[in-house]
Amino acid sequence: MPKVYARRRLSILAAFTGLIALAGIFNGPAASAALPTPVSAATARTYLASLTVATEDRTGYDRDLFPHWITISGTCNTRETVLKRDGTNVVTSSACAATSGTWYSVYDGATWTAASDLDIDHLVPLAEAWDSGADSWTTAQRQAFANDLTRPQLIAVTDNVNQSKSDQDPAEWMPSVSSYACTYVRAWVQVKYYYDLSVDSAEKSKLSSVLSGC
Repeated sequence: MPKVYARRRLSILAAFTGLIALAGIFNGPAASAALPTPVSAATARTYLASLTVATEDRTGYDRDLFPHWITISGTCNTRETVLKRDGTNVVTSSACAATSGTWYSVYDGATWTAASDLDIDHLVPLAEAWDSGADSWTTAQRQAFANDLTRPQLIAVTDNVNQSKSDQDPAEWMPSVSSYACTYVRAWVQVKYYYDLSVDSAEKSKLSSVLSGC
């Protein structure tokens, strides 16, 4: 059963009751975030072989150049849409804010019961995209990338884990849950391939290494 964390003070009885309830929910793969299924390892290897290898250039990067958390439907923006998709028994307010639910973070194996404990990770970070080709895109293209719900690009994870990852590529950072490594690199390669983004040599080497064991 995944670890369950709480950042706010709870009574012993409330905490115990909550753990009993979670035990019935978080027992296996059903607890995982609903990231769109990435391409197979074989397809990812083919994609990776076709990607341009180039050094990264962050000149001119600004996160605001990637408009994100746009309205998706009704009052729901991208963040709220992913929180609802990736959680279990998520209840939302009339403004689409998640007021309750449970979320399992596949990066670190932690379970959360407050939406405020989660970040929506851009699996291929915005700065990484800029470094590898998005600097030449239009604002509309960068907005599409930053809010892509179709490709395996957005996922709800523990906030401080996402912050620790920051803008690092797989040569510099990988999820601590090793069983998620194959899914992570398959998703990474699929996103880079779809958006015609380059990889640097260390990044390609790490991706190749992980994919060879998938």
